[in-house]
Amino acid sequence: MSEHNEQLVHDEATEGHIVSPKVYVAIFLTLLFFTGLTAAASYIEMGPFNAIVALAIAVTKATLVVLFFMHIKYSPKLTKLTVGSGIFMFLVLVAMTLSDYFTRAWGRW
Repeated sequence: MSEHNEQLVHDEATEGHIVSPKVYVAIFLTLLFFTGLTAAASYIEMGPFNAIVALAIAVTKATLVVLFFMHIKYSPKLTKLTVGSGIFMFLVLVAMTLSDYFTRAWGRW
């Protein structure tokens, strides 16, 4: 690799991505909308779907925060892999907890 190419790679790796304030305002307004949606959904009786709707809204909001405010969208692939690994490990732990919960003999002892 030539010295010029090495300098370009180094500059791209160390230089942060500059996000327009318009993007931050749009994400902020989207988060406010989803917060209002969460509050509105809390007044609607959906039976067992209350928790599902609330969690879906929460996951959407968390995804927006992680991608834009934590700059994961513009990060290197290794950072994205680290975040993905953490999410995967969380899902494995939830699955293991639920497998224990569902296989208990509730009320049969």
